[in-house]
Amino acid sequence: MDVMPQQDPESRRPPEPSQEDPHAQHDPHAPQDPYVMPAEGATAVPPPPPTLRTTLRRAAFGAVAAGVLLAGALVAVPDGKDDRPKEPGPVERAEAAATAGSPASLSDLTALIGDRQKWVEAHPKDAPSWATLGSAYVEWGRRSADAAYFGRAEEALKRSLEAQPGERGNGEAWVGMAALANARHDFLAAKRWGETVRKQDPKTWSVYPVLIDAYTGLGDVKAATAATEKFGELRKGVPALARTADLYRGQGWREDALATAREAADRATAPAEKAEALHRLGELAWERGEPEEAVAQFDAALRTDAGHHASLAGKARALVALDRTDEAVAAYQSVITKLPRPAYALELGELYASLELDGDARSQYEKLAGLLEQAKAAGVDESVVQARYESDHGDPAVAVELLRGQWKKQHRSAAVADALGWALHRAGKSEEGLEYAQQAVDTGVRNASYAYHLGMIERELAQYGPARRHLEEALRTNPAFSPLDAPKAREALETLGEPPPGGPGDMQPPPPPPAPSQEPKREARPEAKPEPEREPKPEPKRESPKPEAPAPAPSQTAPAPSKAAPSSPAAVEADASKSP
Repeated sequence: MDVMPQQDPESRRPPEPSQEDPHAQHDPHAPQDPYVMPAEGATAVPPPPPTLRTTLRRAAFGAVAAGVLLAGALVAVPDGKDDRPKEPGPVERAEAAATAGSPASLSDLTALIGDRQKWVEAHPKDAPSWATLGSAYVEWGRRSADAAYFGRAEEALKRSLEAQPGERGNGEAWVGMAALANARHDFLAAKRWGETVRKQDPKTWSVYPVLIDAYTGLGDVKAATAATEKFGELRKGVPALARTADLYRGQGWREDALATAREAADRATAPAEKAEALHRLGELAWERGEPEEAVAQFDAALRTDAGHHASLAGKARALVALDRTDEAVAAYQSVITKLPRPAYALELGELYASLELDGDARSQYEKLAGLLEQAKAAGVDESVVQARYESDHGDPAVAVELLRGQWKKQHRSAAVADALGWALHRAGKSEEGLEYAQQAVDTGVRNASYAYHLGMIERELAQYGPARRHLEEALRTNPAFSPLDAPKAREALETLGEPPPGGPGDMQPPPPPPAPSQEPKREARPEAKPEPEREPKPEPKRESPKPEAPAPAPSQTAPAPSKAAPSSPAAVEADASKSP
């Protein structure tokens, strides 16, 4: 029976794996669960062939039964047979979503996990079913923030590779290992698994989403772009549109990202796929500084799929921007019980701090520390979130150490560069931090926090012009990007004040050079002795208002000589000869 998404989250958890020995012998004549659907490629012992007498009896019985059924069908449906397709069950829906490259609902994913668990207990050598089970564990752990399922996923994927190595055609298990590495934030390992599959069969479309995630985590924009384009060639429809929208968003192409995300939302049909598309629209609205639109999109996602808890976190963030803090606190508290991601715990702690609820903030930071320990025990690397906490609320030196480790692992995304630059600034190394903060902004992503961090570092280094520009950019991008940092950005801008009118003096265009005289030279009389040339005296400066734009090029026509200008001796003598 399908589990309704309105039920408590605990009731939607996948069933625990059986503790029975998977290698134990099973009675082939025992009654089988009709709910279990055999997977493609399942291994089973074929039954012995029937005897000739049995075959004849079955044929006669089948002919009679067929006649009865045909007569009943003609009476019930006089105009023709009923061509309505059978309504798919939760397992079929989850398998169809996986085949299309789309997310499945949590209830359907639960059903798929239970189905595959039963199957592999009876067929322990079925490599494809173990791969399906392992990949489903990865998705469940990622969607529920329960890292304990990652260990089960690794075990299931290893069982699949033991039954059939990847070199012998079990590429889906390798893809599952890549997805598991991404979920644990080990992007270098995910890249290696994924590229192995792509090298073996470049047309395996399922490998490209995990490669896109790996390249994005490593900050390799060029490779992520190529993988997204290839995925779009191999897999048309909503999944390709969603990945393309994410690519545009990461490069700061807001209009393209919004148009593509809207098309994906319009074309999505399954509830989980529709909710994911609406969530993406909500994130884009939030980043543009439009919290009302963001709340509307997140609410639509939750109405479509009540189990899309990430949309509840997005709604809480937008409610803070609308100064509806009581609702935001309630939403954060609810989502952390259903989706306990460390990043959400940090956001709630900072919201408490902005409301001057220091005791609640400290309690929330303690919960954050517990979540970070659980993630570490499960093999999930949450160094970026931990470093963000240490930079602003703990020990910045610890943050620098954590993020330098990420950089050595080639995790050089915009998020890591921004966090490292800010940690270095907070640790008193602003000059070194400037390089990383600038690199994060130069990626093009429209993130108000990145611009804020860069502006504050530049202000510390007395680079007041760039600091003012980036702080204004942060508030222009999203005026309420952080309950703690947005007020600090406005305060820093007020301290810097307005730039001087007309700009700095050294930024004014230089005065144009004097125009060369086009007057023809007159020959001096032979009897006049030329005097030695004297250096021309500079023309006295005249006070005039500074031009607002560069002055036009000097005219080629020589101006009339000024009466006050000194004349050369030869010119004076020539003028005297003309006088009567």
